[in-house]
Amino acid sequence: MTQTDSERGLLAGQRRAAIVREVRERGGVRVTELVDRFRVSDMTIRRDLDALARAGQLEKVHGGAVAVGESSAFEPGFEAKADRDTALKEAIAQSAAALVSPGSAIALSAGTTTYALAGRLTAVPGLTVVTNSIRIAERFYAAASPNGGPGPTVVLTGGVRTPSDALVGPVADAAIRSLHFDSVFLGSHGISPEAGLSTPNLAEAETNRALVASARRVIAVADHTKWGLTGLAGFARLSDVDLWITDSGLSEDARETAAELVGDLMLAEA
Repeated sequence: MTQTDSERGLLAGQRRAAIVREVRERGGVRVTELVDRFRVSDMTIRRDLDALARAGQLEKVHGGAVAVGESSAFEPGFEAKADRDTALKEAIAQSAAALVSPGSAIALSAGTTTYALAGRLTAVPGLTVVTNSIRIAERFYAAASPNGGPGPTVVLTGGVRTPSDALVGPVADAAIRSLHFDSVFLGSHGISPEAGLSTPNLAEAETNRALVASARRVIAVADHTKWGLTGLAGFARLSDVDLWITDSGLSEDARETAAELVGDLMLAEA
C-alpha cells in the first residue's frame, strides 16, 4: 500500500473515504499500513477507524479493520480472495517451492497462497501431494509434466466443501491422520501472537490441525496483510510453526515479535 501525490495532506473526511475504499477493495487493512500510507500518527488512524466503525462503514478488528460483515466468523469465497495481493502470494510461492525436493511427500492446505505454490510444483518429479483443496488438486491434474517425466502424485481428501473450496470434516480428518508428510504448507486467514494461525471456519480449523499433527515440518505461507487478523478458530500456535514465509511488507515490530515465536522467518521479495 503506497501513498500517491493526491493523498498527501488530505483532510480527515477525505482520508476516511480513502480508507473505506481500501477496505472494500481489499477486504481489510492494518493500522500500520494506513499510518505509512497517509503519513499520520497511529492515534489519528485509530480515531478514523473508530469514527468509520460508528458510522457502520467498516468493522474494527485487532490491528486494523475489515469490511462490514467480515467478522471473525466471516468466510470469503476463493474467488474473492484470489485477486488480493497476487504479487505477494506469487513471491511467497516462489520461495516456498525452492524448499520442496523431488520425491518428497508434502501437504498443501486450502488457500490462495497454497494455490499459487501448487502452480510452481507441477513439474517436480516423484512428488506426492496431499491436499484438501479442490482447486489445488485441479491445478495439478490439469498440468502435464513439461519434460515428459512423472509429475506429482496427488491425493485429494474427501469431505464437505466450504465456501473457500476446502474439503473438511470427519472424512477429511481421518484421511489426513492416516498419513505422514515431510512438510505441510499452510495458508491462513489470520496470524497473530495471541491466536496463532486462524480461520473463520470451525471445521476447517479441525482439518488444519490434523495436517499440522501429521507433518514433520510445519511451514506457514501468508503475506504480511494477515498479521494481526484473527479468525474464529485457531489451528496452530506460532510456536508450532517451523518456518513462516511472508513478504518484506511485514513491519519491523511484527518481524521482531514473529521471530521470537516461530522457528524461522523468511521474507520473500515481491
